[in-house]
Amino acid sequence: MSVAALIRRSSDQRGTAITEFGLIAPVFLLLMLGALDLAHTLYMQGVLQGVVQKAARDSTLESGQEEATQLAINQKIEDQVKRLAANAEVRISRRNFYSYTKAAQAVAEPYNDNNGNGKCDDGEPFQDNNANGVRDADGGSEGQGGTQAAVVMIVDVQYPRFFPLDKMIGLPGKVHLSAKTVLTNQPYGQKPGEPVSVVRNCP
Repeated sequence: MSVAALIRRSSDQRGTAITEFGLIAPVFLLLMLGALDLAHTLYMQGVLQGVVQKAARDSTLESGQEEATQLAINQKIEDQVKRLAANAEVRISRRNFYSYTKAAQAVAEPYNDNNGNGKCDDGEPFQDNNANGVRDADGGSEGQGGTQAAVVMIVDVQYPRFFPLDKMIGLPGKVHLSAKTVLTNQPYGQKPGEPVSVVRNCP
């Protein structure tokens, strides 16, 4: 083979673009899917926070104490979340405290761990500071509470990823989001006095 033929062969670039595209395309596709997944997650978080804020404000009205009203509010939250993620699982919880200060502190009610198992059980005594009959890890009570109670509303959402990034780069198969807000029930009546702490026993 002549020198001229070797030079022509070495300068032949046919097929180079396809080879380069084959190497770059998977990486580019993965980056694009990751960006879309992140954008959707951020959008979902923003929508969820807005929905929770609106629902919490509705709950603080006097009518928000009624179970039927709370169920309707919960359904609105779930419906709005599922418009963006049809397979989403939605968990809604409300915890009420005597004041904002107690809600912010979220101090567990103390107990005597006589058997050393790290749980309040087997008749061990505890200080029932909110007088609701059970030991609370955050010092609050379940539900919406009464007039002027500080209410912590938390909505947890999880749904399958839209793109199989869990299989591609090992991310979890489900997206987990959470939104939280604290509001005070409207003063539709006289605020009760602060509960008197009593000693009770765990079951």
